[in-house]
Amino acid sequence: MGMQKTFLYRLLACTSGMLAIAPAHGQTALEYAVKAAYLTKFVPFIEWPDAAFSSASAPVTICILGTDPFGNAIEKAVGSSSGGSRSLSVRRISSADAADGCQIVYTGDPDAGTLDVLGGKPVVTVTDSGAPAHGVISFVTLNNHVRFDIDDAAAAKNGIRISSKLLELAHSVTRRSG
Repeated sequence: MGMQKTFLYRLLACTSGMLAIAPAHGQTALEYAVKAAYLTKFVPFIEWPDAAFSSASAPVTICILGTDPFGNAIEKAVGSSSGGSRSLSVRRISSADAADGCQIVYTGDPDAGTLDVLGGKPVVTVTDSGAPAHGVISFVTLNNHVRFDIDDAAAAKNGIRISSKLLELAHSVTRRSG
């Protein structure tokens, strides 16, 4: 329970500090600032196989696939977060075929079928609610609050292990078998 509270407190502290960027751009800027914070805060609760990284010191790379809704919010979130034992980096890619070296791939693109290329690879795919394809993690907005669903079965197929602490915080979880 202590780690869960720490995660929540850190996330709340990070997202409340981003309120300053919201007024100029409205609700959408705040929503994506919160999602950017989540993307970075997920990292310490996810375990990738060693083969997902080019070296023991390689960063966890968060890739934005297609249109980038974050602006500089993702860089701010990365700058204020820790990826556990690894640093964090951000890369923008135009297709899922360019996702080599990405440990997290976010897309808000409605044509999320492009994520099929990443199935079975050690990548945590993240999508927005309403996308036709769902990622390992899918953001959902409930009562003006950003939450997330986790498909732990898909994570298992990709060789990813998600901490029970993060699973407990999810809005809903599709459990892995066995």
